[in-house]
Amino acid sequence: MKISIVTPNFNGAAFLERTLLSVIRQREDGVDLEYIVVDGGSRDGSMEIINRFRNQIDHLICEPDAGPASAINKGLRRAQGEVVGWLNADDEYSPGALRRVCETMNRRPGIALCFGRCRIVNEEGREIRRFITGFKELWFPFSSRAAIQTINYISQPAMFFRRSALIQAGPLREDLKAAWDYELVLRLWRHGGAARAPGAPLADFRWHPQSISGQMFSRQFREEWEVAAADAGRLSPQALLHWFVRWGIVGSYRLMAVARGRTR
Repeated sequence: MKISIVTPNFNGAAFLERTLLSVIRQREDGVDLEYIVVDGGSRDGSMEIINRFRNQIDHLICEPDAGPASAINKGLRRAQGEVVGWLNADDEYSPGALRRVCETMNRRPGIALCFGRCRIVNEEGREIRRFITGFKELWFPFSSRAAIQTINYISQPAMFFRRSALIQAGPLREDLKAAWDYELVLRLWRHGGAARAPGAPLADFRWHPQSISGQMFSRQFREEWEVAAADAGRLSPQALLHWFVRWGIVGSYRLMAVARGRTR
């Protein structure tokens, strides 16, 4: 089973090498990997890093884009693997992650989507926000379309899907600024549902002040509620529960921002 991974990058040199290595090293498990890197015209030394690994990158696209979703869509259109996913330039895969994803997809040939555990780490790679991770994992045993409409418990770096399902669902919505991944999950779910890859975390999501979650969390959770309400119906129990969950999470994030400001 071939798996295609896309890494979008724009001025992400700070963490880019670690991201690239975490993908390339998946081949050590015998994974049939197609690796696609899309750079939107970085000016921070990213290209020097990418060029060091050029012989291990199958396709490199270097041209301006309209943002992260636009860059990812370019890579997804190039992808030829049966299974596809993307890893942002500040996140990392765990050793053996892609092998485990392929095993799950082979065991469940009818599913559209595979997901697993995902740590949240800081700039130094130290795990943080374990209560958020734990809250998401509480939903794993109840995984269903109704559950995913109620709360986004799937962490994007640990999410993979069949290319055939993507063709049916369509590309990422480039008009969204922060919730394009969740909106895609809702559409993919209609074409076979999802299964979880058991075991250790598949990936690390790096939270830092410059990340989308760090800068735009209020907009992110507003967009997530809007797309969930559109998918489930604005007056559905899922949408109503999602509204309450949204404000609970936004309130928690604001309190954490205040706490960070006091410790500086």
